Amino acid sequence: MSIRVLLADDQALLRATFRILIDSVADLTVVAEAADGQEAVDLTATHRPDVVIMDIRMPNVDGVAATAAICSRPELSGTHILILTTFENDENVAKALRAGASGFLGKGVRPEDLLSSIRTVATGDSLLSPTATRALITRFLATPDTDGFLALPDAVKALTDREREVMALAAHGKSNAEIAAEMVLSPLTVRSHIQRAMTKLHARDRAQLVVIAYQSGLVKPHPHPNS
Repeated sequence: MSIRVLLADDQALLRATFRILIDSVADLTVVAEAADGQEAVDLTATHRPDVVIMDIRMPNVDGVAATAAICSRPELSGTHILILTTFENDENVAKALRAGASGFLGKGVRPEDLLSSIRTVATGDSLLSPTATRALITRFLATPDTDGFLALPDAVKALTDREREVMALAAHGKSNAEIAAEMVLSPLTVRSHIQRAMTKLHARDRAQLVVIAYQSGLVKPHPHPNS
């Protein structure tokens, strides 16, 4: 079954380019296009795509507000949002991640990386590499969230010691296989701990679990060398 994709960007040429690329592979298909955030929300409700590629800067309703609107609706919990931006350290990217986006890409992304990223977030995994998000986490994600999106430290305390340990390693950008090797567990056991932590903290996916880890104080960001 193909992964169903919705494109949300106010640049028609970019949407057309992405559509040609995505439709060129057998396991992905574009089901709709939106020119602004409100249209993205409406079309997501209609088509229920697996992945929305969301431009962060659009007229009327921007990508941050559209992401929050989509992620707040329980019936759209199967839709994962991939933020597209030219400003990877922008505070708006952090806001979108807090609201439930699964990760972000720069608009200069290589074609093969875009296709791979869509497949990654469609499975519920995050697109948050340690290198790409270090400055973002240090500057924005580690600051207290005042919008009520995420869990308070007390909620994290409800996790078991093993769940907190696995969550912390995930927040440092480690894959399930790397966590399993470090903790001498099977990757399946690690995945189970991640899933239970997500359930207890009401996190949509692994990306939001990472954000919660920093904002709750479970993990402390390392100072960025250029900050």
